[in-house]
Amino acid sequence: MQVSEAVRARRAIKWYDPEHRMPEEAFRSLMEHAILAPTAFNIQNWRFVRVTDPRQRKAIRAVAWDQAQVTDASELLVLCFDNTAWSREPKRYWRNAPQEVQDFLIPAIDDYYRGKPQVIRDEGMRSCGLAGQTIMLMAKELGYDSCPMDGFDYDAVAKILNLPDDHDIAFMIAIGKGIKDAWPRPGQLLLDEVLVENGF
Repeated sequence: MQVSEAVRARRAIKWYDPEHRMPEEAFRSLMEHAILAPTAFNIQNWRFVRVTDPRQRKAIRAVAWDQAQVTDASELLVLCFDNTAWSREPKRYWRNAPQEVQDFLIPAIDDYYRGKPQVIRDEGMRSCGLAGQTIMLMAKELGYDSCPMDGFDYDAVAKILNLPDDHDIAFMIAIGKGIKDAWPRPGQLLLDEVLVENGF
């Protein structure tokens, strides 16, 4: 499948075959592509929680407006980010780079993030957004549908997952075999309404 085809075919699907199980090799391929998504300073601050326990799925569904895809989709991923990733052995993010690159970038990581909680959070959300789109497009190539989700109680899901205090949740993605088409596209704005050249 061409990237352009995947972009056009990807829709937020709400209805899944609850009996279908994604083969482990397909899931592995999906996630191996997900971790190729870009992150600022290559800090790879995303963390992916694969929720397979049916009891946890039911508990999450209960705090996610009872949305069926939470329990029915083959996979439920909670995309989180580690707010301290920038400080966790930053040398490892650049270990294969030339020494002069390491000498410049590793100290720059500390300068960029230290004492800047809003920057750290913004980067986490951006990183998860990029990874999430990568996951959804790769899922489409593998023959799966997906649904990005932010309609849930974040604090409750954090408790269910025992989320560490230094992590935050960005959103969830349900992935599986869709059994019903998405609603028609509800109304795309014209490109001319959203594309601005050189400034407003």
